[in-house]
Amino acid sequence: MKELDVDKVKKSSSKFLQEFKTFILRGNVMDLAVGVLIGSAFQGIVTSFTDNIISPILGSFSEVDFNSFSLNIGNLHLTYGAFITDVINFLIMAFVIFVLVKFMNTIENIGKKKKVEEKVIKKSDEVLLLEEIRDLLKAQNKSKKHCK
Repeated sequence: MKELDVDKVKKSSSKFLQEFKTFILRGNVMDLAVGVLIGSAFQGIVTSFTDNIISPILGSFSEVDFNSFSLNIGNLHLTYGAFITDVINFLIMAFVIFVLVKFMNTIENIGKKKKVEEKVIKKSDEVLLLEEIRDLLKAQNKSKKHCK
């Protein structure tokens, strides 16, 4: 009986590993992993931009490092300058991602518009013939009304 349990465990673990392998090798999982890595690298650039360029510019109005702005209430030390810097980082990241997604959607839609236009332009012979008959009937009805 113990051999049967061992065989069941081997089969179920083998099936589990096969499903995991299929999941990992799927295209969208790999794309997601690449996106996360690039995103984290890009975050470093945005943080550097904010810390080294934006914060000193904002801090120049008070001649103090913007990140060091803080508020002390009793024993509580609130560093609102660092929080504002993080908000600026987020807004920059969100804007850049928005622009990239908008650009990618524009590129993707260029191909779709051409396909839609091709479908609209190409009419079957039967449709063309029916449209011609319709136009002739309209012309005949107009000429009969003018003759009366």
